[in-house]
Amino acid sequence: MNIKRVIPCLDIKDGRLVKGVNFKNIKDVGDPMKAAMYYRDAGADEIVLLDVAATLDNRDILLDLIGQMAKKIDIPLIVGGGIGSTEDVEKVLTAGADKVSINSGAIVNPGLIDEISSKFSREQIVVAIDAKIKNNKTGWDVYTAGGRKNTGIDVLIWAQKMERLGAGELLLTSMDRDGTKAGYDIELIKAVKSVVSIPIIASGGAGRYEDFYDVIVDAGADAVLAASLFHYREIDIKRLKEYLDDRNIPVY
Repeated sequence: MNIKRVIPCLDIKDGRLVKGVNFKNIKDVGDPMKAAMYYRDAGADEIVLLDVAATLDNRDILLDLIGQMAKKIDIPLIVGGGIGSTEDVEKVLTAGADKVSINSGAIVNPGLIDEISSKFSREQIVVAIDAKIKNNKTGWDVYTAGGRKNTGIDVLIWAQKMERLGAGELLLTSMDRDGTKAGYDIELIKAVKSVVSIPIIASGGAGRYEDFYDVIVDAGADAVLAASLFHYREIDIKRLKEYLDDRNIPVY
């Protein structure tokens, strides 16, 4: 079994750390720099920074934050939100990010993933997929614009296409479970894992230590991401890793 990563997610708006439930009711929960340094010391393997506003003005704030953060922490930064061109990718990587996360930009221009993978390392490209179960319960649709727009694209078809075009990893978020602490959507992650060979970061719904174990063992997730649990200190990353290691899940 491959070594599994534990990743806290920092949602950023106007330079502040925020969090919501089901992509709604966004609240300010603190200083992202303090949070990043805490997670560095707590044993996080990577940190995801997501610009949830993705406005031009906010992008400048985010680039400055990336630069400051990259100087103070020594773990990889995955940065996403509003990235829609090769130039955007270059700016974010130059600012200090190790990887970029692309969602809406790939929907608007799927060829963007091909372009980026030709210019940068495939391992630096994470395609984020926000998934919500279809009304008829037959599968999941891909959503964009911070979960506000249903593209009507089937998640499994989209995941395979992104892998073909050069994505090195998928950040798969269950909108139905986001912020609920009801457990990861095992069915969703397992279904996507069955049709792609690239790593999957599971996101949305973690509430207990057992949830992290289950999504790795039952769904085959390569990394586990959470926000609320870590932000509010309900689960400690070091203790989580000890819990997983005790159950023969390889962690750093």
